[in-house]
Amino acid sequence: MRKHDISNRETVIVCIGSDRATGDSLGPIVGHFLAMHQKNFHLYGTLENPVHAKNLEDALEFIRKNHRNPVIIAVDASLGIAEHVGYITVGEGSLAPGVGVSKDLPSVGDLFITGIVNLSGFGGQMLLQTTRLNLVMRLADFIYRGLNRSLIREYGSSSSSHSKLSPALQRAE
Repeated sequence: MRKHDISNRETVIVCIGSDRATGDSLGPIVGHFLAMHQKNFHLYGTLENPVHAKNLEDALEFIRKNHRNPVIIAVDASLGIAEHVGYITVGEGSLAPGVGVSKDLPSVGDLFITGIVNLSGFGGQMLLQTTRLNLVMRLADFIYRGLNRSLIREYGSSSSSHSKLSPALQRAE
């Protein structure tokens, strides 16, 4: 992944999902953890104020109007194959929220982080309803810790530097 120079750009983190379905709550839980230790970044999507399918377009419009050329990090739950459940993916580019449950929503982010919470395929929405909370909490904690370390590294010194996010497929344990 090419390094993003964020020394002169605002960092915006968008944690996508809803607390109404266990499997979809990954983003808001990560947002909740980040909100408790927020540093020099802008956060959208927490348990108290989630960014979800019904308000995603409004949230993105608000970000466009209020942040000049931000680096947007999108966090969301995803569905995958059995061998990847419990893993996270980190990458460059945007993510397409809702694809696993056949929703047509706008893409989000310059960088993305997803946690694979359950199997993809038939009945995606039902799978999100039956996802184990323990798995979601482990993934959320792992993602939060990674973001927290990256953001502390980025904002912890006064010198300019590059973010150190790199592609990964890592099991949260």
